[in-house]
Amino acid sequence: MTQSSDLSQLLRPGDPPPVSLINENGASPVILVCDHACNAVPKSLDGLGLEADLWDHHIAWDRGAAAVTQILSDRFDARAIMAGYSRLVIDCNRKLGHETSIAPMSDGIVVPTNASIAPDEAARRADAIFHPYHHAVEKAIADVRLTGKAPAIIAIHSFTPEMDGIARPWHVCVLWDSDPRIPKPLMAALRGHDGIVVGDNVPYSGREQYGYTIEVHAAAAGLPNVMIEIREDTLRDNAGIERMAEIVGASLEGILADPALYRTEVY
Repeated sequence: MTQSSDLSQLLRPGDPPPVSLINENGASPVILVCDHACNAVPKSLDGLGLEADLWDHHIAWDRGAAAVTQILSDRFDARAIMAGYSRLVIDCNRKLGHETSIAPMSDGIVVPTNASIAPDEAARRADAIFHPYHHAVEKAIADVRLTGKAPAIIAIHSFTPEMDGIARPWHVCVLWDSDPRIPKPLMAALRGHDGIVVGDNVPYSGREQYGYTIEVHAAAAGLPNVMIEIREDTLRDNAGIERMAEIVGASLEGILADPALYRTEVY
């Protein structure tokens, strides 16, 4: 089997599409991306050998992130691009070939089908899922550029309240590298909300492993960007999702309303 193998063997009728486009013609120069929106797995991969209940576990997706992305898309009339499959099938926020691109283990849980992936199988998953997602991000950026503006790229993720026995006290975390245009005023605005504990480059650092999507599509191109991580237990139900989306949206409001934001600037 080669990289040009028949993709229909991976994605079958009834499988979801590899990428979902929300508000594709939105008027805003803001683009939202959700790399871990879904916990779907192609039927042909038979659940990757995992127990069914693990597909609702955080190893499979970022719970609540897609719903927050949808609300923010509506609020700002912004395009949103959501990955259609679980990060355990292939992680759209990792460089191809990275050790966690197709993870053999996640948070101590072995993923049997991923334990030994041949290059042709990795390429098959990339062709069917990874590349369509990133092509959609590229197209959205190109469409906004046609309006004469440099788009702002905002990635929405969620994180677990505890990892390796260590509690994570933050409700919302802002990950960034060297471009302060969105992150710094966003953190200041978030801290204005009562009871919200804000993290700066925690529980992961944008200066160490920012992830693929923001690094490649935004930071490398000098586009204003930020990755927002919301603690998963605040997104357990619709009320929590709406509350956190309101807090994040209100905090972004003034930042995204500034026309000076939408320009290319390399830091």
